[in-house]
Amino acid sequence: MYTVNEVSQKLNLSKHTIRYYTDQGLIPNLQRDEHNNRLFDETAINWLIGVRYLKQCGMSLKDIRTYNELCLIGEATIEKRYDIIAKQLESAAAQLEEAKERYHFLEDKLAVYEKIKQKQVTDTANPANW
Repeated sequence: MYTVNEVSQKLNLSKHTIRYYTDQGLIPNLQRDEHNNRLFDETAINWLIGVRYLKQCGMSLKDIRTYNELCLIGEATIEKRYDIIAKQLESAAAQLEEAKERYHFLEDKLAVYEKIKQKQVTDTANPANW
């Protein structure tokens, strides 16, 4: 069994985040000691890793909770879990396109600054000069 501090070091997650996820009910069957301190076994750590990955993918805590509840039910929920992940993939694809647009904008902006630095053009990047 691991404490919050040990899990924090093991997973490189803040203690606050771990406590928040457990308080939100995202780690099923979490055990506690006689002082009500959270205790994590390997299964609890696996749930925590899953929550972290889904959160990093942009999934809401509400959707993560739903997904976890479906996982606990078992194989009968494969289609529903598939739909949740497919929806999240769609969202990630849209975010990726937005990130590409931002990247290209910054690339173009940097090219303008290169020309300004080389005195090829006047400072058109400064709104005060428009």
